[in-house]
Amino acid sequence: MFYLYLVLSAALIPVLNNFFEILRQPYSWWLVPVLFIAFFFGFVILHLIVTCIWIATANVNKPPRGTKAFRVLANITIPMLLKLARVTVKTEGAEKVPEGARMLFVCNHQHDLDPVMLLSAFPSAEIGFIGKKDIYKDMPFIAKAMHRLYCLPIDRKNDRAAAKTIIEAARLLKSGKASIGLFPEGYTSKTCELLPFRNGSFKIGYRSEADIAVCAINNTRSIPRRMFLRRTVIELRVLDVIRYEDYKDITTHELGDKIHTEMETALSEMRSVDKKSRV
Repeated sequence: MFYLYLVLSAALIPVLNNFFEILRQPYSWWLVPVLFIAFFFGFVILHLIVTCIWIATANVNKPPRGTKAFRVLANITIPMLLKLARVTVKTEGAEKVPEGARMLFVCNHQHDLDPVMLLSAFPSAEIGFIGKKDIYKDMPFIAKAMHRLYCLPIDRKNDRAAAKTIIEAARLLKSGKASIGLFPEGYTSKTCELLPFRNGSFKIGYRSEADIAVCAINNTRSIPRRMFLRRTVIELRVLDVIRYEDYKDITTHELGDKIHTEMETALSEMRSVDKKSRV
């Protein structure tokens, strides 16, 4: 959509030239780049206004409900925003995830923008995330956007409420309505070191009998301080796809240890490569 708006902006200039004499004057050459920039940002702003209105009308007091139309809009908007913010998501191993598959995506958590990176990398998976309940109070607009994408809040301080969220997430995944994205650390890691897992969250996989895509992400904490100013490269790797048949007979603790080890090894390698690239 970013490039479509660029093309439309360029196409509108000769159209205007047919109606306004001022564009045909020798001294009006400077209007061309001004109009091009104005048209482009006009399209982008209009796009964002439509998106914001759609998000704002979400009712978080009702069960989360996704629509194909909003998912399409999200899949268009996210890459456009990343392009404007000069963020590039470098994805490795994406071919391990079948197109349109419904899976449990498990990833480490470095920043609140991690879900956006996963959505941009796997648009056809239609991922809905498990998010902390505090988001609905502290960031209501973000919560409404999540609600539109089948995301579910979880109350970590209430075991019974947390269990209901896990059951509902498993139901969504098993029914094929959405994939589920899970950050088993439970919190963002301020140091980017991998935190201990809350292994109970893996029950979503057991209940839904879903395959698990194990991912690792690095460098998202750099986005806020570099946004718009310098290009930021986010590294996202699909480390493994664990079939349900391969983990159904082991405990959540054993599964968590296996995934934790895979992530820790990958993150250590990614940070090592990142440090060398800065030298």
